Amino acid sequence: MQTLQSGLVAGLMVLNMLAPVAAGAQTAGNAGSQQVPNAPTATVATPPPPIAAEAYSLRPTSRDFSKGKSQFPDPFSVYTPIDLPAPRFSNAPLIDTLYRDGKIYLSLDDAILLALENNFDIAIARYNLDIADTDLLRAHSGLPYLGVNTGLVTGTIGGSTSPVASSSPTATTGTSGTSASTTTIQSQGASGGGPGGTSAGAGGAGSGPNGITSSTLGDGPLNVPIEPLDPVLSGTVQLGRAYIPETSSFLTGTFSLNQNTDEYDFKYEQGFLPGETLDITFNNSRNTNNANSPFGSFYSPSLNSTFNAQITQHLLQGFGWGVNGRYIAITKNNRRITDVAFKAQLLYTIDQVENIYWGLAGAYEDEKAKVGALKQSSQLLSDDKKQLKIGTLAPLDVVNANAQVAKDQQALISAKTQLEYQQLTMKQAIARNLDDFIFAAAPVIPTDRVSLLSTEEENKPVDELVQETYANSPNVQEAVLQLKNQEITLKAVKNAMLPVLDVYGFYGAEGIGGAKNPLIHCVDIPGFGNPCNGTPGLTIPYSTVLGNLVNSSGPNKGVGFNFTVPIRNRQAQAQQARAEIEYRQSQMRLQQLYVQLKMQVINKLFALQDDRAQVKSAEASQQYASQSLAAEQKKYHLGASTTANVLSQTRNFETAQDNLIAARTTYAVDRAGLSELTADTLNKYGISIADAATGKISQAPLVPGLRAPRPEVKPEPLHPGSGSSANPNQSAPGNSMQAAPPQA
Repeated sequence: MQTLQSGLVAGLMVLNMLAPVAAGAQTAGNAGSQQVPNAPTATVATPPPPIAAEAYSLRPTSRDFSKGKSQFPDPFSVYTPIDLPAPRFSNAPLIDTLYRDGKIYLSLDDAILLALENNFDIAIARYNLDIADTDLLRAHSGLPYLGVNTGLVTGTIGGSTSPVASSSPTATTGTSGTSASTTTIQSQGASGGGPGGTSAGAGGAGSGPNGITSSTLGDGPLNVPIEPLDPVLSGTVQLGRAYIPETSSFLTGTFSLNQNTDEYDFKYEQGFLPGETLDITFNNSRNTNNANSPFGSFYSPSLNSTFNAQITQHLLQGFGWGVNGRYIAITKNNRRITDVAFKAQLLYTIDQVENIYWGLAGAYEDEKAKVGALKQSSQLLSDDKKQLKIGTLAPLDVVNANAQVAKDQQALISAKTQLEYQQLTMKQAIARNLDDFIFAAAPVIPTDRVSLLSTEEENKPVDELVQETYANSPNVQEAVLQLKNQEITLKAVKNAMLPVLDVYGFYGAEGIGGAKNPLIHCVDIPGFGNPCNGTPGLTIPYSTVLGNLVNSSGPNKGVGFNFTVPIRNRQAQAQQARAEIEYRQSQMRLQQLYVQLKMQVINKLFALQDDRAQVKSAEASQQYASQSLAAEQKKYHLGASTTANVLSQTRNFETAQDNLIAARTTYAVDRAGLSELTADTLNKYGISIADAATGKISQAPLVPGLRAPRPEVKPEPLHPGSGSSANPNQSAPGNSMQAAPPQA
């Protein structure tokens, strides 16, 4: 009879609770929530036309290493090294403003702001911007570029462990020619596989850590290398003293020739982008000796000066700016790819910080739920012991209640451990120094909760959202820039198939002078005559020697042609064919990327729709479980229920709480993931890429779509006497500390 009565009471309570729950399923389960949107239609979206590569350039760094040092006013500055300040390993001052009563009250805005200033992944990726500048400076000198690692830096623990769009088309910013080293902005693995802890490069048209071949990117003429574009001035100054024993004095007039030779030789060479090479040589010598024979040098000291200037122009292979300037053009695109990679790093890290934050919020709520569960089971155990003492309860019920207390204690310990780990994970994501005792010991209290307010992305037509993703996605931008690099390479390898035909012209002259050798006596030599006949008797100064180089008194000038014709030309054929195939492969990969992004956007929208419904369902289930537990506890105190029934309802309530926490966390994570996928996180949060590139954030981020704090919970002022500037709908960055965290 008692069992039947209990069943009737429970049935009536269930019917009474189902009405508001069913009504709540049709309206917002949370303040300000909207009706569940319809599923997006999977219509075909047309990829947008390629965006101009210039649109990707950020140039945000505080120092432009692509310009190099100026020789004005200090001409020797170019020969001095560049000194960079040591990295900062201390935490940003903002952390000190978040302490309240030994705890860190952290809003999502503050977490993102601290990550922009402190996160190691972003700081490491920031150096790539300067490295790309140095590559551009190197290319302007005519040398091949070294390349920049554009993979994601994935050293932060926790949060998302794999990028949104994996295996993007070759984000090749590696070295040119056969030693190319390629990486991709998004890769399949999260483990660091490249310099700086970056993700390993994926396969594709280029080479990389996972590849087995090299790319043709940057290749060009095979037989005509790019000459150095920086002028080079070289010289040799040599003072020689020679003592030469002679076996006969007939020619030198002495058995020990003492000869002094001083040489002053200079050379200037420079290459030009159209394909010219300029070589200028200017050689000088001064010679003295002790020869006193008529056959010796008439001048002592004798001065000899020669000059030669030659310019060579490539007419076929190696002709044109597009061929010889390919390194410069490619490194400019690589610089833009690095900008895009840095944007991808920001999107990835911010999404990771959001995931960590919502994981921390979920762990915090879970720990509170476990505390409440232990309190309820402990109270039940206490009541059972009292009833056992007065003889109204069986001992087995006490054992059952005691087992539930032990289970709840274990669950609370696990929840506390998980919360402490989540707090530590949050700290390493937003700080650089975890050794500070106060910072390490302070618990982190998340002050924001996600609301079910529909975001702008969720309400947009899927076609419009897909088109925006195409236009903003770092993967698409990087792929388009990579295609431009390959187009530059295609022009160069086509030029490499031509024979070598060079035309050159030169002008040279020689001047001789000095003072008459006093040791030489001009006499008639039988059979030879007088060797002094026709020889000037006056001293010829060095100025006259130099004048003779340009007055055509001793010219040496002419023009000529050089040609090289490979008979079968198989190397150039293979190089051009491979470059063309790789280009077509990259075009195909870009189209595949469009399809992947479209599918990911649609899938993410479906996931958000399902997440929203899951949250509302979990809220309804939690309300039902809460009321069922309350009803069962009342029946228990009236003697109409048993300990087993109360424990069963308690477990149902705990399960419902866990499901609600998990559903809210999943919704928050997926919503942040959609922003990363559509690449609008920075604009939506008000984050300047230029500020992030310098590490000096002028405007704090503002994350929309967060639940407002409870009315009775008001943020404390940062400093005595300063008022609270909290937004009524959201905690303000840097001023989100609260006396107690808002309830879920």
